Order: sequence, then structure tokens, then C-alpha cells
Amino acid sequence: MNWWKKLLAALEPRDPDPDRQRALDLIAAIDAGGLPLNPARVNDIGRRLGLEVASSAPIELTIARIRTALHKPPP
Repeated sequence: MNWWKKLLAALEPRDPDPDRQRALDLIAAIDAGGLPLNPARVNDIGRRLGLEVASSAPIELTIARIRTALHKPPP
């Protein structure tokens, strides 16, 4: 049964922009109950989306800004 889930995941449409896809994956993991353990990764994802992120910014604020950026259509 596990191979079926892997096959379906492989067939699922992915965003052609890898940085945007990384952000979508991060938000999906958070929405599924996960907690980001590495603030530097979250900051990097935000920066790759074009956000200005201070290294001292609270992770919750950065995640909220990433969510907002994802609601805009990709360039």
C-alpha cells in the first residue's frame, strides 16, 4: 500500500519553480502539524521568495509572510 502513496505523490502536479515548491512544502508540513526546527531554513525559503527577512525575525512572522507571498500568483 505504501508504494501506491508514493506513486500518487509522484504523479501529483508540482510547481515548476523549486523555491516556490519548497515554500509550499514547508506550509503543507506546518499545516499537517509539523514544527519547523531550523529557523535559518525558514528564513532562506522566505528570502528565495523575494522577502527581506532579518535573521532576528520571529519564525511565526516569517511563516505568515511566506503564506502571504504564496497567495500571490507566481511571476
